Amino acid sequence: MMGATAGWMWVWPVLIVAGLLVIGYVVVRLARSGRGASPTGSDPSGLAARRILDGRFARGEIDDEEYLRRRDLLP
Repeated sequence: MMGATAGWMWVWPVLIVAGLLVIGYVVVRLARSGRGASPTGSDPSGLAARRILDGRFARGEIDDEEYLRRRDLLP
């Protein structure tokens, strides 16, 4: 009887460590996904829109007149 339970004694420490790793992973993912975003998912400062606009201008998709017009519309 003692030999049968001794073989399973390693399972609990492994499960505890695995559980702690999963909890840590979830906490880090939640912290990173919430960073820089408001609870509603909108960007009140317009930084994301500005980055997209800057990228389109840098790639030559829009000219300087269009860039300035759209930039003035951003908050």
